[in-house]
Amino acid sequence: MARTAVRNERWLVAGAAALVLAGGVAYVTTAHPVTAVRPVAAQVASKPVPPAVVTMTPADGAAKVAPDTPVQVSASGGTLTAVTVTAGHSATTGTVTAAATGAVTGQYGPGNTSWSTKWGLQPGTAYTVTAVARNSKGTATTEVAHFTTKKAASTLEITSITPNSGETVGIGMPIIVDFNTDVAHADRAAVEQALEVGSDVPVTGAWFWSSDSEVVFRTQSYWPAHEHVLLTAHLTGVAAGPGLWGGSDMSRSFMIGDSHIVKVNLKTDYARFYINGSLARKIPVSGGMGGYDSFGNDFYTTSGVHLTMGSYDSVVMTSPNIKPGQPGYYHELVYHDVQISDSGEYLHESPGALWCLGHENCSHGCVRMTADGADWWQHTAYRGDPVTITGSPRVLAWDNGWGYWQMSWSSWLEGGSDGSVTTTELTATSPAATSPAPAGPASPAATPTPTTAG
Repeated sequence: MARTAVRNERWLVAGAAALVLAGGVAYVTTAHPVTAVRPVAAQVASKPVPPAVVTMTPADGAAKVAPDTPVQVSASGGTLTAVTVTAGHSATTGTVTAAATGAVTGQYGPGNTSWSTKWGLQPGTAYTVTAVARNSKGTATTEVAHFTTKKAASTLEITSITPNSGETVGIGMPIIVDFNTDVAHADRAAVEQALEVGSDVPVTGAWFWSSDSEVVFRTQSYWPAHEHVLLTAHLTGVAAGPGLWGGSDMSRSFMIGDSHIVKVNLKTDYARFYINGSLARKIPVSGGMGGYDSFGNDFYTTSGVHLTMGSYDSVVMTSPNIKPGQPGYYHELVYHDVQISDSGEYLHESPGALWCLGHENCSHGCVRMTADGADWWQHTAYRGDPVTITGSPRVLAWDNGWGYWQMSWSSWLEGGSDGSVTTTELTATSPAATSPAPAGPASPAATPTPTTAG
C-alpha cells in the first residue's frame, strides 16, 4: 500500500503571505515604504548671516571739516574690500591707489576691518567716500558719504627746495625748504611730520627752523655716498597757523655723489682733498692774512666746517665797505671759484702772490690755490661737500652760508619741534631711485656778489 511522501516533515506553502510560528503566535509581514531619518543638525533651519556694517568719519553731510581731519572707515561683521576717497566728484568704487585722479591715499588696518588716511585734505573741497565690505558669506555692503572741508583764509606753499631736482650733491648736503609765509610755532611739528625724507639706506636726521619761513633737514652724520634721496612734502591740509592750511604737495629727488672731504690747514698752508676716503690731491694754499681795517673788515678766514655752495668759472671780487680811491680798494676778476660761505669766502685760483702758496697767509679771507688745483676742484666739487678749515681764530657762524655742521647735534635738535627722525627706506620703484642725476657738479645760475675777496 503506498504512503504520501513528506519532505523533511514540513509543509511547503507557497503564497503571498508566510506563516511564522513563534511561541504559538502567528505574525504576518507585509511590505511598506521606508522613511529616512534626517540628522538633527539638518532638521534645524540655517540662520541667515547679517550684512557687514560700515561706519564712516566724517559722517555723511558733514560740513566745514578741518582739513587735517583723518578720513576713517570701519567694518563690523565683515571686512573692507575697497575704499575710495575722491575730491570734487563721485568715483567708481575701487581699491585706492596713489595714481587715482582726485583720490586720497590711505591704508588698511589689521584684518582689513579699518581704513584711514595718513595725510590731509584740500581746504574748501567736497569729498565723496565710497566703501565696500563683505560678510562671511561674501554678501557686499556698500556705503557712500559726502562731506566738505573748511575753507582756508590763506594757504601754505613751498616757494623753493634746495638742492635742485636730479642734482648730484655732496655728503654734507642739507635739504632747505622755503615757504611763502611764516609757520606758527605751535604748528611746526605738524609741518615737520609732513616733510617725509626717504633714502636708499635709512639714516638719522632732523629738521631745524632757520627762520619762521625756512626749515632745514640735516643728517646726524654725513650722508652715505651714492645714495638716492627723496623729499615728499605732504603739505595738503596741514595746519600751519590760524586759518593757514597747506595747499598742495611737492616732491624733490636728488643723488648723493662720491664722498668729497676737504681739510684746509692754515698753519701749514696745505689743503688735502679726499675722495671716497682716499687722498686725491694735496694742494698748497694761502688763507686770510688776519687783522682788521678801519672800514670794519675782518681779514681772517673763518674756521670750522663749511659746505660748498656753488662753483663758478669766474667771480668779480670787490673790497667791501671801501670805495674807489680809498686805501685798500680793489676790484678784480678771480678764476675757478668754489663758494664756501655767505661772507665772500671761496676756494679759488690765486690772482697773484704765488710765493704765498704753501708758505704764508696773504689773502683777504679766501683760500687761494694753484691754478691747476683750483681748476680741478672747481670741476670736481659738488654743492654740499664739507670743507673743514683749521688754524684761524675766526669761527664760522652756523648761519653764514650753509654752516649747519657748526652746530652740535643736541643744539640742532633744539631748533626743531619733532625731534630726530629716521628716513624711510626707498624701494627700487621710488621716484628717487630711478631719476637721472647730472654727471658733474651743479651750480646756481646766478653768480653771487662777494662781500670780501681773495
